[in-house]
Amino acid sequence: MRLPSWRLLAALLIASPLALVAQDTTSRGVRIGLTYDPGTKPGVVVLPVGGVAGDSIAAILSRDLDLGDRITVIALDAAAARTVARAGAPNWPLLAQLGAAAAVQVTPTPAGLHLAVYNVATKQTALVRDYPAPPMSETRAWRAAVHGLSDDLEESLTGTRGIARTRVVFERGGRLWVVDSDGQGELPVVGAATPGSASWHPNGRTIAYSTYVPSQIVVQDIGGRARTIAGGSGVYISPVFTPDGGSVVYAHGVDDGVDLYVAPTTGGGGRRLSVGRGTDNVSPSFSPDGRRIVFTSGRAGHPEIYTMDADGTNVDLLTPLDVGESAYRASPDWSPDGRLVAFQSRIGGQFQLLTVNLRDRGLKQLTSDGSNDDPSWAPDGRHLVFVSNRSGIRQLWVIDVESGRTRQLTRGAPARLPAWSPRLGGP
Repeated sequence: MRLPSWRLLAALLIASPLALVAQDTTSRGVRIGLTYDPGTKPGVVVLPVGGVAGDSIAAILSRDLDLGDRITVIALDAAAARTVARAGAPNWPLLAQLGAAAAVQVTPTPAGLHLAVYNVATKQTALVRDYPAPPMSETRAWRAAVHGLSDDLEESLTGTRGIARTRVVFERGGRLWVVDSDGQGELPVVGAATPGSASWHPNGRTIAYSTYVPSQIVVQDIGGRARTIAGGSGVYISPVFTPDGGSVVYAHGVDDGVDLYVAPTTGGGGRRLSVGRGTDNVSPSFSPDGRRIVFTSGRAGHPEIYTMDADGTNVDLLTPLDVGESAYRASPDWSPDGRLVAFQSRIGGQFQLLTVNLRDRGLKQLTSDGSNDDPSWAPDGRHLVFVSNRSGIRQLWVIDVESGRTRQLTRGAPARLPAWSPRLGGP
């Protein structure tokens, strides 16, 4: 079936495709917008890539664009791939027959990767760009470079930057791990003992997490040394960085309830934010502008989702007050665009994921298969990572909140407590 026709909106470089391929253009100013019918996605062909790493580059790029859920990646069969490979320039009739709005060509160079994007409708080259990349032998850094190209390409094509070069931190078997957003490259975090929930610093290279023995809040660069910023008697859990990265908000309690506190990342003691009067107040998450905090509180007699100003004032119930033994809403996470808060709610004896709209407080249920909890937003505000037992073992899954498409992120031993990194996480 042919896809609808599209057109590229941008100032196109007026030159032949072959001449443009040789140019060294690194400007980030060119952006290509695709207009298309609502509910559809523009079709893009990733052309075969030559060289030793060619197949890997094409596979990673195709997967990244597909997992972004904004582009339809049109796969070439063997015959079409051979036809394209023999051509000295884009095979415009074939690309049009496939229903492609654009074709993407990546060429390895001594310094990295060369990108060319072709507008099928106008038979012109829309964009050329060069990206530095280390040798393929430096696996993690090389993959990160390809993911960065994918994210840049998705932004050029759709106006929204991709999330391929992001990672998820999670707990498994008493250790913290990080995994790339495509499920590849799992790596343990050295030094994290008996960890609980973790969160990312805005720089994408540092995490904060809690430990149980001893009970404390720890800040650590990935691959670096850990430093304790709060700890002692009682419980210390659910830390998150402030949007400026200078402080951490966490939950602490001794005998009578748990409240939220804030402490600088350099240490020096915490200042109390919430006044729960003997109830548990946990799982803070900041609004994108840093002015409000969403959190879980039991002050209504059972867990519900509340918001408050960043200084602890103006507490407001966000979710409609539920009643009955099943009433339980927890683990909120504020979306990067500020429009939604995702959380878990007990429905029919199992947890499911919901969102609440900050504008009209309307609720939307996202899951129904198995038990699902602990949502964390991707930086594109469209995808959530969460924990589900739908495969029989609690693993991390990703859902596109617009289409409902889900995919499994981790496999193996049970995983829990995920947190999605900002864009452009470090090496």
